[in-house]
Amino acid sequence: NNSWVAPFYPIPFSATSPSNLSTVSRLRIRTFPSPCDSNSTSLSLSLPMGSTSTLSLYSHPKISIRAHPRQQELRGEVLSSSSSYCDLHLLFPATVPYHINRRRFFRFKSSVVRAASSRADGGGSRRPASSRRVYKQSQSQGPLSAVPGKEIASFVVPAGVFVAVTFVLWKLVEKLLLPKPPRSSSVENQSSSQGMKWSFAPGTNLLPGLGAKIDRESKQKLNEFAKELRSFRGVDMSGRNFGDEGLFFLAESLAYNQRAEEVNFAANGITAAGLKAFDGVLQSNIVLKTLNLTGNPIGDEGAKCLCDILVDNVGIQKLQLNSTDLGDEGAKAIAEMLKKNSSLRVLELNNNTIDFSGFTSLAGALLENNTIQNISLNGNYGGALGADALAKGLEGNKSLRELHLHGNSIGDEGIRALMSGLSSHKGKLILLDIGNNAISSKGAFHVAEYIKKRKSLFSLNLYMNDIGDEGAEKIAEALKQNRSITAIDLGGNNIHAKGASDIAQVLKDNSVIVILELSYNPIGPDGAKALSEVLKFHGKITTLNLGWCQIGAKGAEFIADTLKYNTTISTLDLRANGLKDDGAIWLARSLKVVNEALTSLDLAFNEIRDEGAFAIAQALKANEDVRITSVNLASNFLTRLGQSALTDARDHVYEMNEREVNIFF
Repeated sequence: NNSWVAPFYPIPFSATSPSNLSTVSRLRIRTFPSPCDSNSTSLSLSLPMGSTSTLSLYSHPKISIRAHPRQQELRGEVLSSSSSYCDLHLLFPATVPYHINRRRFFRFKSSVVRAASSRADGGGSRRPASSRRVYKQSQSQGPLSAVPGKEIASFVVPAGVFVAVTFVLWKLVEKLLLPKPPRSSSVENQSSSQGMKWSFAPGTNLLPGLGAKIDRESKQKLNEFAKELRSFRGVDMSGRNFGDEGLFFLAESLAYNQRAEEVNFAANGITAAGLKAFDGVLQSNIVLKTLNLTGNPIGDEGAKCLCDILVDNVGIQKLQLNSTDLGDEGAKAIAEMLKKNSSLRVLELNNNTIDFSGFTSLAGALLENNTIQNISLNGNYGGALGADALAKGLEGNKSLRELHLHGNSIGDEGIRALMSGLSSHKGKLILLDIGNNAISSKGAFHVAEYIKKRKSLFSLNLYMNDIGDEGAEKIAEALKQNRSITAIDLGGNNIHAKGASDIAQVLKDNSVIVILELSYNPIGPDGAKALSEVLKFHGKITTLNLGWCQIGAKGAEFIADTLKYNTTISTLDLRANGLKDDGAIWLARSLKVVNEALTSLDLAFNEIRDEGAFAIAQALKANEDVRITSVNLASNFLTRLGQSALTDARDHVYEMNEREVNIFF
């Protein structure tokens, strides 16, 4: 392994004295014709161990003998010949390090025997003077020095080939995956190298090397979107993440567009800088009526920029700026725009950070604007002071029809002020959403006093407050006098059986209410019984929501009995009531009776197993005139057997009546 260098010493012996070759089993000597000697011949001779044969050569050979210990064979090659006798010099290492593997050593390091002699008159065995020179040449030119080079070459050549092949493959893959972008105008080249990169899939972090490919795909997509804007009345481009650059590209398609009336640019990463693309576009476009920029971080600066553009716009009637990071400054800019704009009808500012100051600015705009009909301020920070300020603006407004203040922490004091302002409102408010505002039974009293007097209100939302049974009683008394409210939402108000009973008594004489929401109230089986007794033969309820009301299987029995006689309930929500198989069986019995009203039944989250599923499946098969089109059994404990039974029942109904029933597992 070329890791050691050992001294060598010659062992002279005469070709006529083969006793020195006692360790050699065979000696093979080949002589080749010399270029100078035409009489030279070749021969080979084998010598057995201990042989005394005499070698006599007519030429002067140089013999190279290589010995392999495993075969104990000595081989010689005659390099040249010019004499009739020769002296042989065996070159063996004087010492061999013990740590070197003998097999590997003799495999790569062959012992070399060189024999050299000069012409001598007597032909004796005396070593000539040139033998030292020949010995040195044998060390420098022998196979020992050539072997390490072969070993290195055997390692370097494959490694070099591997590196070269890898480099070629890498270049080929790089050329295939990253093609050169096509040549374009200088303007396009500048636009592709500047600004942010955008894609049409979730996430906008792109590798720099893919910029050219993405730019080309983006432009292709934008061209498709531009074509949609010119072809359809309503275009939904929400969630495409095309950013400011994409908006500038698409804005040109809106400038003189006479087709698109509703455009949804929601959740596209548009900032305040991108809204400048609408400058000059919205002024000239009189066809576009709905602009949705929800979910874009335009902030107050973007709101100011947009309002400056919309001041003179006469086409847009609905502006949606939900979740756009608007604050009080943005609300002030919108308020100033409302004072001058006469075309806007619907303004949505939900889920922003508008505080008391912003509410005050909008209230001032309501005093001067007589065209706005719907304002949504859900999920802001108006509080009691904001509600009080808004109430003052509502007193002088005549156009407002819908007011959405869900989730503003108004409280009882704020509700008192707001109800006072709405009572003086000169317009006809048809929808009031004051859900999730920490209203107690005290606040419910002010709401009840308002709905007693208001004859135009169609929908009242008190969802997720805390009016309790006392507040429910006050609302029920007010509903006895009100004949305009058709939908009332009292869900999540901590109403128990007594409050449910008070609401049920209203339905005996009130035939106007068609939607009753009581979900998330612990009315229990007794509350379900109170409602069932009334709804069996009274009222005009079409949608009854009783999810998460803890009615149990007993309450399901009361509801099932009602369904046998009721002819108005079309949608029934009984989710998460712990009905289990017993409750499902009760409801299945009622489905066997002809019911031409019920079309949707929601029984999700009720711990129903296969037994309940079998009962419902049999009911669907038994009633050929069933009108039900949707049954939700999701998040129950059905196995494949129960699911298979319901699937067979669905197929049976379709085969018999050609009517599809959607069953959800």
